Amino acid sequence: MSEQVRVLIADKMDPKAAAIFRDRGIVVDEKPGLSADELNAIIGGYDGVAVRSSTRINAAAMDAGLPRLKVIGRAGIGVDTIDVPAASARGIVVMNTPFGNSITTAEHAIAMLFALAREIPQADQSTQSGKWEKNRFMGVELAGKTLGLIGCGNIGSIVADRAHGLKMKVVAYDPFLSPERAVELGVEKVELDELLARADFITLHTPLTDQTRGILNREALAKTKPGVRIVNCARGGLIDEAALKQGLESSHIAGAALDVFREEPAKENALFGTRGLVCTPHLGASTTEAQVNVAIQVAEQMADFLLLGGITNAVNVPSLSAEEAPRLRPYMALAEKLGRLVGQIAGTEIRSIDVEVEGAAAELNIKPITGAVLAGVMRTWSDTVNMVNAPYLAKERGIAVREIRNEGEGDYHTLVALSVGTEQGEKRVEGTLFGNRAPRLVKIFGIPVEADLSGQMIYIVNTDAPGFIGALGTKLGENGLNIATFNLGRREQAGEAVALVSVDDPITPDVARELHGVPGVREVVPPSFGRKRGARCGAPLYPAARVRPTE
Repeated sequence: MSEQVRVLIADKMDPKAAAIFRDRGIVVDEKPGLSADELNAIIGGYDGVAVRSSTRINAAAMDAGLPRLKVIGRAGIGVDTIDVPAASARGIVVMNTPFGNSITTAEHAIAMLFALAREIPQADQSTQSGKWEKNRFMGVELAGKTLGLIGCGNIGSIVADRAHGLKMKVVAYDPFLSPERAVELGVEKVELDELLARADFITLHTPLTDQTRGILNREALAKTKPGVRIVNCARGGLIDEAALKQGLESSHIAGAALDVFREEPAKENALFGTRGLVCTPHLGASTTEAQVNVAIQVAEQMADFLLLGGITNAVNVPSLSAEEAPRLRPYMALAEKLGRLVGQIAGTEIRSIDVEVEGAAAELNIKPITGAVLAGVMRTWSDTVNMVNAPYLAKERGIAVREIRNEGEGDYHTLVALSVGTEQGEKRVEGTLFGNRAPRLVKIFGIPVEADLSGQMIYIVNTDAPGFIGALGTKLGENGLNIATFNLGRREQAGEAVALVSVDDPITPDVARELHGVPGVREVVPPSFGRKRGARCGAPLYPAARVRPTE
């Protein structure tokens, strides 16, 4: 029986998350409030870790979690407390729940707009202190004003919808917003400078990245319309806080409402006490409904991944739904085996990789197939590679990757072809599925050959001549190697031929040299050549699907 899957819930989370894990046969421990040292001491005993915004998972924690740790789930949107590049390099999936608290966060941004427009917090404080300063608090209407959205994704689009209900005009800056989507949302897509010049109110709805950090810096704030009001319920660090303070003090900025800060918890901040400032302690997702939603979603996503191989809302690997996974798994196995074969033969000379799908395969989600190919190819250097870190490693090595989809059907009802560019030219292998599940090689470097891609596969280029097969079999037998499968293809009679021989035991360099001495042999590439010393064989593409304890 497979070892039970274990998950650590490292932050306070709705009890429904733990209930979902347990209902699906996963052992779960709830240990919120761990120090970094305490987390590192126990993380290695878990397949997955679920967090909110309190626990930080850095590279050191991930190293402590290897080799078992496979997934980190964030019950919320932002993953700035997780070192995503480090996770990608280590083959760890990072998931978030971008939709569970979208409405809640959007509603908080709208509430902040009202608070700024009517100075509600200041009026409340004044009134409760015994004053009646009716003439002091002269607000502005939202109706008819222009709202500028910096970021118009999931949350931004909800804010736009609510703003339309308030009769506001909405302009949006978002490089990823298509013209068609802008029309659908009823927003005007503009460049950032135009937004700054036109907006009466600005709200931010973008993650914190190298591209967005300080997007409202001193220069940008100077371009804003006099009397602008700014709301940030997204991420601290998007606004230059010192420049914002200066803008508020000069009255160029009429007001700012912040739910997030560059450093949190923000128990001290130079902005505090500044005229026109409204603050809340990162409450964007703080509703009962949102906390239940993100807890349920992160538990379901992590369970689907650990038990079924499904990937939903991952930030560092293509999505693969639990429904898609069973259908795609045979294709991914084929793609990985083709990648491993061509990586074995081409070695470290690969400069580019083209992944081509044809027939039935062209109807599928190609991203996981490409990921499987890269995982197979990258195992030329290390068997600790999987679908998560393979694209990262390919990019690191400067390998260009291209996907090609041919919907027409050729000689086979389904085909996956892999072409790699090397210094010696292109090398291409093609494979199909027999019975929609059994991977088969059907062509290698232009030579038709039907081969079962399994076991320790030796690739041999030889001259087609009588007696070759017998001589090769004799040499393998002399070295105690049993042949599992033997497949031979040739370009023409007495010309170049290719033999793919699967044996039961690993091939040593000494045996490879002896095989190269068989008459007619031009090239021998055993499966172990090209690997890093000490690399493990058989690292899984995905975490293996686990059997529930009751099964």
